[in-house]
Amino acid sequence: MEHIPLSVLATLLVALFFCSAFFSGSETALMALNRYRMRHLAQAGHGGAGRAQRLLDKPDRLIGLILLGNNFVNIIITQLATYIGFRLYGDAGIAIATGLLTLALLVFAEVAPKTLAALHSEKVAYPAAYVYTPLLAVAYPLVWTVNLLANAVLRLLGVRAQPQAQHALSSEELRVAVNEAGALIPARHQRMLVNLLDLEKATVEDIMVPRNEIIGIDLEDDWDDITQQLIHSQYTRLPVFEGNVDNILGFIHLRRVLPLVHRNELTPEHLRQALRDPYFIPEGTNLNRQLLNFQREKRRIGLVVDEYGDIQGLATLEDLLEEVVGEFTSDPGAITPEILPQADGSYLVDATIHLRELNRLLGAHFPLDGPRTLNGLLLEYLEIIPEANISVLMDGYPMEIVQVKNNAIRTVRISPRLPTQQSAQD
Repeated sequence: MEHIPLSVLATLLVALFFCSAFFSGSETALMALNRYRMRHLAQAGHGGAGRAQRLLDKPDRLIGLILLGNNFVNIIITQLATYIGFRLYGDAGIAIATGLLTLALLVFAEVAPKTLAALHSEKVAYPAAYVYTPLLAVAYPLVWTVNLLANAVLRLLGVRAQPQAQHALSSEELRVAVNEAGALIPARHQRMLVNLLDLEKATVEDIMVPRNEIIGIDLEDDWDDITQQLIHSQYTRLPVFEGNVDNILGFIHLRRVLPLVHRNELTPEHLRQALRDPYFIPEGTNLNRQLLNFQREKRRIGLVVDEYGDIQGLATLEDLLEEVVGEFTSDPGAITPEILPQADGSYLVDATIHLRELNRLLGAHFPLDGPRTLNGLLLEYLEIIPEANISVLMDGYPMEIVQVKNNAIRTVRISPRLPTQQSAQD
């Protein structure tokens, strides 16, 4: 080597630095790849993604290959740099080469390439996969031998080098992935996806129409009144009962009886024959399960019952879907909003509103593990049935009870949330 010009040795040293940087950076890039995006690209026919996926299916082989290459190159760099230093400055050049080499390897072969690879993993990893695929085939016997020895050492330490099954994302991890999608997913679609994940956290009690607000047909009413109710009903399906909803007979689809009403041929017998058996839903059923139950039973409406079989309310498929996509039906309740903004910035709120909806509309954080409605929350907090004009502070929101009727709070005025410090002092 004494006859090899220093310029040639320096050129070789620079080339080896590039090789070391390639091994270091590509390792980081391959491990930093988004596996789900990689699979999508591979299925779409992306060559680099397909090769990277196959390499990552056996990570021990890939890591073994990279470390073999990287260590081999770094050893040659050390030897070559030491020789160049010796030829230039003698014994002192060895010490100089060692110091400069440590800094150069750290900066140019480790930190810089790994940082670049972490920031642009796909741009580095997919081209690197084209290099590693044939290189692994050529060096496979050596890689296999190294991995065998490494696994033997691990077994002596009581560690089994078995491939771990890839775990599916949990709902919370999916929520983070959706929220971090940014411009890749429109904001409205992000909200829908998050709401879909939230179906596991809500039950039919959160969306049901309370028992006292159920609109149905009472067969003990005057027949002319029943006919008018059928004609003017704003709902497609109605529960039919005798006396009260506890004596439920079934559900009627107006499409089956309106032609008879139009021909003035509808009778109580015809109405009873057109009924579909009632469908009952346990009150603790989460919305995700109930959505599947509606699909399996081919139902769109059901009565929510407690553990004693008493009817607590009514839940519909439309109400459940609105938890995902937001309001989309022509619900007559939308004509009189549950929250009315006032000129002073406060809101007049129907106290029967569900706390989930109130939290969503106001951005509040009222607890959901107790009462379901604002009325229930206030009654639990006060522990009495209050009179009008009483004010309370809940979660930083000043609330004034405006109307109390039939042992329940009907209307509440909610003012804007107080600053955190002031709320804490109050």
